[in-house]
Amino acid sequence: MRILHISTRLILGGSQENTVLSCEGQAAAGHAVALAFGPIYGPEGSLLERVKRHGGIEATEVGSMHREISPWQDWRCLRDLSALIRRWRPDVVHTHSSKAGILGRAAAWKAGVPVVVHTIHGLAFHPRASWFHNAGYIAAERWAARRCHAIVSVADAMTEQALAQGIGRREQYSTIRSGIEVEPFLKPTGRRAELRSRFGWGENELVVGTIARLAELKGHDDLLTALGTGLAQDSKLRLLWVGDGWWKERLLKRAGAEGLQQRIGLAGLVPPEEIPAWIEAMDIVAHASYREGLPRVAVQACLGERPVAAYDIDGTREVCIDGVTGRLVKAGDVAALGQAVAELAADAPARQRMGAAGREHCREEFSAPRMVERLLALYQRILSQQGGSVAS
Repeated sequence: MRILHISTRLILGGSQENTVLSCEGQAAAGHAVALAFGPIYGPEGSLLERVKRHGGIEATEVGSMHREISPWQDWRCLRDLSALIRRWRPDVVHTHSSKAGILGRAAAWKAGVPVVVHTIHGLAFHPRASWFHNAGYIAAERWAARRCHAIVSVADAMTEQALAQGIGRREQYSTIRSGIEVEPFLKPTGRRAELRSRFGWGENELVVGTIARLAELKGHDDLLTALGTGLAQDSKLRLLWVGDGWWKERLLKRAGAEGLQQRIGLAGLVPPEEIPAWIEAMDIVAHASYREGLPRVAVQACLGERPVAAYDIDGTREVCIDGVTGRLVKAGDVAALGQAVAELAADAPARQRMGAAGREHCREEFSAPRMVERLLALYQRILSQQGGSVAS
């Protein structure tokens, strides 16, 4: 098959890692694969070098594709994507993220592409956005759902939330978990002591870690509030931030004003291949995000045998099972989040038990080869329903 993936931004992030792993797996299976994306900018990192190193993926930057809504730019983007599709003549167009999903599906459907698929990694409408913002995206997603054959959700929660807003038909939806390169998380990296020593921490420190962009809705402020007293009073408690973003300076300024900066380690932006080692350096993984499809960091934590303390939003409960693989609390309840972390910190056997249960829960369901296999089967099923077939 000739498979064209379209994603809004190729930054370091969950949906982008999913997309790149899909491209790599499909190319390895013998298909011709291309990846179109908008301009990459800012402190969040890029996956472009990985795509270029692979060699089997045709990478194309679409300069007119931007995350922000802009009628003029969006019209240009639709025109540019249509030209790319005419030139590349794909059998499959698979879109990712809201902007690329809406414009990419429109272009592919108009061009008569045999298979048009969209993946929901996270919905653009959510309770913390304005009514106007949500109404616009819901209307656009309803429109776009009529211009694709199938919609893939990374979590069952995404399907239910989309259907509740009248987006698509239930028979269009399939849940295909976001693939992870599982193997690096299953064996010790041996770097726990080294990474902790960068901040002057030894084995006696209890490290609560986050892996997320330092950005809006990722919950870093909530963690500072939830753990502030513990960080100030418990000489062994530490907070480790892995990631970078636009809110870095403001968050560090707040931590300094509250006298907490000496208890916080900032790893900054790290390559995806180093994430297993950083999880190994943690004792608990906290995720206080207000908006996720299904947080990859929770899966990664489970694979690394670390318990998760997280907000109960979107598909998080499909990985972080309260009392089994971690602790799940109501979104925004910072007191409950702090209590959950404190209970895990005080109970080493529970951390070990939950870590082992998390690995067992995730190691097969979230493997990248399983994701690629299921995506290719979906493409073939759509082709066969239309009376066509392409060798797999």
